[in-house]
Amino acid sequence: MARRSYGDGMSIAQLENLLAGRRAELNQKQREHNKLLSKLQQLESDIRRLGGTPGKRGRGGLGGTRARNEKSLLETLEDVLKGGKPMKVGDIADAAQKTGYRSNSANFRSIVNQTLIKDKRFGSAGRGLYQLKKAS
Repeated sequence: MARRSYGDGMSIAQLENLLAGRRAELNQKQREHNKLLSKLQQLESDIRRLGGTPGKRGRGGLGGTRARNEKSLLETLEDVLKGGKPMKVGDIADAAQKTGYRSNSANFRSIVNQTLIKDKRFGSAGRGLYQLKKAS
C-alpha cells in the first residue's frame, strides 16, 4: 500500500503555505522550549543553593538515597533506653530522631517497633512499652 504524501493534488502556493505554517509552529515550539529551559535552569540553581541535587527525586533533594548515620539504629535505641525506665514506641522513635538519627522512612515508628521486638537487648515492660534488658 502506497503512503499518501501531503503534496498530492496541492498547488505550489498551497505547499508554500503549508511549509510557512509548519515553520511558524516550529518557531513557536522552539520559543516555548527556550522559556522552559530557562525556568528549569533557574530551578536547578535554586535546588543547588538549598543543598539538593537537581534531577533527583526524593525528600528535600536527598535524591531518594538512604540516610546515613554515625550510629546504627540499634546503637541509637540502646542510647535512648539507657535511662532505665520503660518508654512507649512513639516516644523512643521521637527520642532517636532528636539524637540526630536520620531516616527517610515514612513509617519510622514501625521500623523502631520491629527492631525492639526482634533484638534480644530490648525487653517488653508492658503493652507498647520497652526497656533495655538487665545485663545478666
